[in-house]
Amino acid sequence: MKVLMICTEKLPMPPIRGGAIQTYIAGILPYLKQSHDITVLGISDPELPDEETINGVSYVRVPGKILELYKEGVVRYLESNQFDLIHIFNRPRLVLPVRNVAPEAKITLSMHNDMFNAEKIDPIEANAVLNEVSSIVTVSDYVGNVIQNLYPQAVGKVHTVYSGVDTEQFLPGSHPNMKEIRQDIRQAHGLENKTVILYAGRLSRNKGVDRLIGALPELSQKYKDLALVIVGSKWFSQDAVTDYIAYVRALAKKLSIPVVTTGFVAPSEIQNWFAAADLFVCTSIWPEPLARVHYEAMAAGLPIVTTARGGNAEVIQLRENGLIVENPEDPGQFVEKITEVLSNKAMMKRMGERGRELALSHYKWNRVASEVLTVWEQAKQTVVSVGTAETPMELTASQPKSAETISFITDRVDKPTEKQVKAKNQKAKKKRITTANQKAVDKPATIKNQKVVEKPATVENQKAIEKPATIKNQKAVEKPATVENQKAIEKPATIKNQKVVEKPATVENQKAIEKPATVENQKAMENKKQVAGLTRANLDELIIAHHMLMKARNKKNNKSNGTMNGSANRNNRNRELLNMLLREWGKNA
Repeated sequence: MKVLMICTEKLPMPPIRGGAIQTYIAGILPYLKQSHDITVLGISDPELPDEETINGVSYVRVPGKILELYKEGVVRYLESNQFDLIHIFNRPRLVLPVRNVAPEAKITLSMHNDMFNAEKIDPIEANAVLNEVSSIVTVSDYVGNVIQNLYPQAVGKVHTVYSGVDTEQFLPGSHPNMKEIRQDIRQAHGLENKTVILYAGRLSRNKGVDRLIGALPELSQKYKDLALVIVGSKWFSQDAVTDYIAYVRALAKKLSIPVVTTGFVAPSEIQNWFAAADLFVCTSIWPEPLARVHYEAMAAGLPIVTTARGGNAEVIQLRENGLIVENPEDPGQFVEKITEVLSNKAMMKRMGERGRELALSHYKWNRVASEVLTVWEQAKQTVVSVGTAETPMELTASQPKSAETISFITDRVDKPTEKQVKAKNQKAKKKRITTANQKAVDKPATIKNQKVVEKPATVENQKAIEKPATIKNQKAVEKPATVENQKAIEKPATIKNQKVVEKPATVENQKAIEKPATVENQKAMENKKQVAGLTRANLDELIIAHHMLMKARNKKNNKSNGTMNGSANRNNRNRELLNMLLREWGKNA
């Protein structure tokens, strides 16, 4: 068959910037191309040409990063190119536009996340998508079950195909090809004679690495030879420092054990850090579909401690290749499971060996490709049902859809949701500027207006700016917030008010200009003075304090309103200082 594989709009193919989906595609392509004529459609990248052929696979690239922009490029390409089967990765919202320009192609879908949730896709569109696709491949039972629970009609179309790993790239540290690499890394980072715990993944709150750091003070009391390596960044191929990353680093600096933070590591080098480690820990606190780092840890012969969130536990054979933390919000549970592994060296070694065996027997890319090929073969025989709940109709994928059919589905899908309508109305309201407002905008600048421009934003001004544009708001923006101004804002526009605006500068106005700094200005000046005297240690302390207060405020079992109001005030004060410090320290934060 002539097959088109449509990637997501976030990262390019081949996976020069990483990405789980991109790695998945790259892993199965060498096997798929042996049976079919494959074209990969992905996003453009400065380091890659718009079109090329690599090892018999055609690559076409169009502008991406934003789904709507990417969709336009996908549609344009399909308008002039035909395929027997189109396999779309993790973007169900591309299915209907693709069907519109490829009415005769079979369509299969790979799901790597919960993209059928209501906040990701309108249920009307989701139902239409499920009618159009022949099969849905998911990376875990968890992802498949979410889809089937939301849309029972998907039962029978969903197939779990677990991901894979390059077992020649990821090797145990004891392997002859990795021994020297392991030794060099450990020497370079002061990890010799240490039991190295490895975390690898994006650094974001839902990944939960701060919980692992929270477990280490207690663990380091029991095991004096521990070290921690954190591999990853905010996003694939990006090393920007977010407040969460700064928080993680600040926590890590307080530990008594060595901690190495690598930032982003290229996909071609990531295996070296797995080889240098002794235990892999996945800390996800969100419903992870099934993180591919589990396969990489198994291939590298590492025992695994993971969380019972999403599909992660599906590849764990309890006490055979790993252990499971039931409540990853609690650092104490990481202490318990990691202690169980470290206290039994024989079990630790056995789990690593079993993980490697499973990688070789169950999780190689040839097995993944074989299962995908089976799904494609089944799709060739599938009759696709097209329509909606209101207009049921059965059409095979080989039959061209009428313009009326496609138009009906598109109209239903493109109908804005209540939330979208509300947002649209709000936007229109803000743009509705009256003639009076326009006149006010067109007036020459006066001393009073100049004062508003020169004065820093206050709480009152900010509120006025955030409100939709009206006569009252316009006046509030043009005049500094004072008791007198407030009265003027509350009064309807009159001739008298108009005269006030037009009056030239007077002695009274001049006095207002020369007034000393407001309370807000005074606070800002105090902040600057504090910043000048703060050290890096103060910054670390402040980051931790800020995050602790944020956590306290969000807990459901807060004590009293009075206590929380006090915490909120301290939190706001800390946030002001934190923002100023982060600007000063930049990436060194």
